[in-house]
Order: sequence, then C-alpha cells, then structure tokens
Amino acid sequence: MNTQFVASQSVEITVPEEPVPIQHYLRQPQRLVHAIADPNLIKPISQERYQLQLRPLNFLSLTFQPTVTLKVWADADGTVHLSSVGCEIRGLDYINQRFALDLKGKLYPVQNDGVTQLKGKADLKVNVDIPLPFSLTPRPILETTGNSLLKSVLLRIKQRLMHQLLLDYRHWANQDAPILIQAQATEAFTAKG
Repeated sequence: MNTQFVASQSVEITVPEEPVPIQHYLRQPQRLVHAIADPNLIKPISQERYQLQLRPLNFLSLTFQPTVTLKVWADADGTVHLSSVGCEIRGLDYINQRFALDLKGKLYPVQNDGVTQLKGKADLKVNVDIPLPFSLTPRPILETTGNSLLKSVLLRIKQRLMHQLLLDYRHWANQDAPILIQAQATEAFTAKG
C-alpha cells in the first residue's frame, strides 16, 4: 500500500547585532548544515552536497535510520536553500527500494526597523510502500503516525537550528569573520596596486 506522509515547519529567529551582518555568514551554507545536525552525523561529499545520517526513527514496530543526501547552496543576498537529492535506508532493503524522501528548505534574512530576522520554512514529504502486515493498519492511523514522525524530525532540526545557528554566528562574527574580511580587503587592495 503506497502512502504519503507530509510535514512542514516554519522558523523565525531574531538575530542579535554583531560586527559582521548575518548575510555574510549565510553565504557559507556548510555552516548551516552543521547548525541543523550533529557534525558527527554529517559527511561532506562536495562543496554543495552533504550526507546526513538521521537518528534512528521508529514507525509502528520498525526501527530504521535514513541517510539523506542534501544539496545546500546560498544566493548572493544570503538566502540559503536546502534540497534532498537522495535517500537510503540501510538494513531494510524492502523499504529502501520503496521509499522516497523529498525535503525542501529555505532560510533568508529580513530587515525590519533595523532588526534582522531569519525566516524560513522546510517541507518534508515521504512516499513509501507499506509492507504486510503493516499495510493492514487503517490508513488514517498510518497517516497520523507517519505525519507525526516527520513533524518530530523537522521540529528537532528547528530546535537545533534556533540554538546552534546563533551560537555559531556569534562566534564566527567575533573571531573568524574579521580575519576573513581583512584578508579579502588586503587581497583587493593588492590586486588594485
């Protein structure tokens, strides 16, 4: 029985003022990847692609651990985009062959009366062919259980993002960024001369 589960999560974070605007920070999307998940569960594949191993999930009496390949990139205005480009469920071949995950997310800065806020939204959709005996479970129960599971995954990511992103940004803006900006300015000055 093919079933679709969906969940969405919005986020709004007020950004404290730092020496370097957050738009500069957001142009380094790899920092965002480390803000949404435990760095031990992330493996860089290329400059824009990362493999993220989710924590084990329980659905009905099945426990599984998806590994999602994410593409993460930033626009010049600091908008960060995130999109799943692959997913694998290790250890459950039957489910792995009948499982599709689609994650799309966006985070962008907004200026309002001198206050910067980050606004974003993530949409997660999973299509799976539910095997017997689980497919005998009434569809409304399956959908409620699956949608709740996806919502909990997005909520966990949101909570980590809200806490970790501001900590990392503050650290970057006060320690790493001034050095980086000075190096870029020196490089530009040298290139002119």
